[in-house]
Amino acid sequence: MHGLEDVPENLKGAVVVIGNFDGVHRGHQSIIAEAVKRARSRNVPALLLTFEPHPRDVFAPEPFMFRLTDGEAKAALARAMGMDGIVIMPFDRELASMEPERFVSRFLVVALGATSVVVGEDFHFGRARRGTPAFLREAGQKQGFDVIQCALLQAQNDPVSSSRIRSALNTGQLDLANRLLGYHWIIRGEVIVGDQRGRELGFPTANFELCPNCLLAQGVYAVRVRLAERLFDGVASLGKPMFDIHQSPFEVHMFDFDEDIYGQTIQVALISHIRGQMTFDGVDELVTQMKKDSEQARAALSRAAPLSELDRKLGFIIKG
Repeated sequence: MHGLEDVPENLKGAVVVIGNFDGVHRGHQSIIAEAVKRARSRNVPALLLTFEPHPRDVFAPEPFMFRLTDGEAKAALARAMGMDGIVIMPFDRELASMEPERFVSRFLVVALGATSVVVGEDFHFGRARRGTPAFLREAGQKQGFDVIQCALLQAQNDPVSSSRIRSALNTGQLDLANRLLGYHWIIRGEVIVGDQRGRELGFPTANFELCPNCLLAQGVYAVRVRLAERLFDGVASLGKPMFDIHQSPFEVHMFDFDEDIYGQTIQVALISHIRGQMTFDGVDELVTQMKKDSEQARAALSRAAPLSELDRKLGFIIKG
């Protein structure tokens, strides 16, 4: 649901969890889980209220954020966690400059009739970021809803944060990024016509463009691919230094698969980072390495197990 103009009656009176939730990582999941638990105990809906685009992009000269999840991905993750509804509010300068008192009255009270609000301890909203958890708690006492403030989740003595996950993905630390996410990171795109080099080398690929702001480390990954209701193992590559291509697509070689899927959308879960990008003296050396990469990918995928129940619910990891 986009915006709060016409909220269904069955979602009013909900426990509302509010935040940007880029990545819906383990820290976000603890906040969402608290909202679901509270909603179930009160026999009311659990509703996630989030914002698109990312606030930092609104105030930048042009979009620059390396996004972990867009609105659609956040909604899918929230549903997998048991949320009864997801509201994606358009974020713009007008919303950012809204007095927090008006935000509470207009959206939380009038539009949603919230009975409880759950936020993280670092949540801020409204003009000059005056809307703090403490402000919300005071407003709730006046308006008839309670407020739960959840502490930041720690991992290895540092907070679980979207920026920490972005940094891990950018530096090839996929295992760390996935552990902080609590599921294997998923990207998706529409399959486009590539340069056909993979097919010529015996490794046909399904190619799609990543967001220009995606800073995923170049290299080779073991992946699982969802095509409609079908699931395939594969090996993927980002970057083509040997062929001097400025911005190469994300290329996925799906094992035991040879179909024309141009124009279709695929989802790809990154299971393991096999190696960084390499250059080769010739095509034969490249093909030899591609065979090694495929063997390593198959081995990594055979060991893959869920990082959490959420990872299993997303449908890419079925072992364990």
